[in-house]
Amino acid sequence: MTQRVAILLSGGGSNMVSLVDSMTGDHPARPCLVLSNNAGAGGLEKARARGVPTAVVDHRPYGEDRSAFEAALNAVLADHAPDILCLAGFMRVLTGGFVQEWQGRMLNIHPSLLPKYRGLHTHARALAAGDAEAGCTVHEVTPELDEGPMLGQARVPALPGDTPDSLAARVLAEEHVLYPAVLRRFAMNDRTPILLP
Repeated sequence: MTQRVAILLSGGGSNMVSLVDSMTGDHPARPCLVLSNNAGAGGLEKARARGVPTAVVDHRPYGEDRSAFEAALNAVLADHAPDILCLAGFMRVLTGGFVQEWQGRMLNIHPSLLPKYRGLHTHARALAAGDAEAGCTVHEVTPELDEGPMLGQARVPALPGDTPDSLAARVLAEEHVLYPAVLRRFAMNDRTPILLP
């Protein structure tokens, strides 16, 4: 049975594009929705150009009421009945209640080699620490930020003269390979981690 995938994003949607473009042929999943908290997110137009339904739930009218925002998210998701949620640059921290509702069915990609550098500014932190390598991690989402079971990692060397932006660009190229590979395996109920050099 084909798995239905909803992708949540806040920005340009490059990881969404890599996911959607991978879900063809004998892939066990298909995109059913791209959902954003930002009506101006560039990823929405890219999704529409690929024939994927889109929706927006702006977080701002909800203020500090995260539960109300997430209830609105869930109402939209219910209309599209996804089996799997992929967070792809969705810049809102989700509450434990929302995560628990989707736990075991929600993936995230994070731009560091977890458990290093949870949260923001990962590339600057890796460079400041003098790390020889950086990378990205796909993990299941759990209530603790960036702490769920690891499903895949890709590594890139930190080069002399790297800036956070130059390192981020090389890591992003690996994200576009890793995330689709993990999703394909996850959609077949295989949680064996994928480790890219």
